[in-house]
Amino acid sequence: MISSRSLTLIVLGGILFASGCDRATNQPAQPRETASEGDSAPALTGTVDRSHKGSELPLLVLKDAAGEELKLASLKGKPLLLNLWATWCAPCVAELPTLARLAAGDKVAVVTVSQDLTGAEKIAPFLAAHGAGALPGWLDRDNDLAQQYDAQTLPTTVYYDAAGREVWRLTGGHDWSGADTAALLAEAR
Repeated sequence: MISSRSLTLIVLGGILFASGCDRATNQPAQPRETASEGDSAPALTGTVDRSHKGSELPLLVLKDAAGEELKLASLKGKPLLLNLWATWCAPCVAELPTLARLAAGDKVAVVTVSQDLTGAEKIAPFLAAHGAGALPGWLDRDNDLAQQYDAQTLPTTVYYDAAGREVWRLTGGHDWSGADTAALLAEAR
């Protein structure tokens, strides 16, 4: 027998599959993961939302393919960039290398969380193949974070200050090595 939560996840997965990276049907589909010859890379033009400023970091636990756990609350003490992404989402894949470069610095913790419903063992190799192998392969198999943030579009990135309070969230892809990133990250001070 299928639980109502499982049924919800199945329906949500079907909607996501049918609509690309966007979960809302009133938005145009985002570009596909791999471009055909002559196509350009997906635009990384996310939108910043500060309406949730001050919200507390959720008390959720993530897992990787090996079953290692990460308690989000354990990440307090340093600004945190929490990125929800999926292997089938073109803007997500396009921003991964810039997230990896940002994570290599010391100023902010970067946690990328796959929203893929299956294939946990494929996440780490996927990250490595797309220039982001240094990022850990965390998985939100039950999509608890997507529900927490009412994430209608992937990628969705939420920025927290060192006390675990939300500063802003960015919906859509972003070039994390771009000139505006330093100003966005400075808002956690």
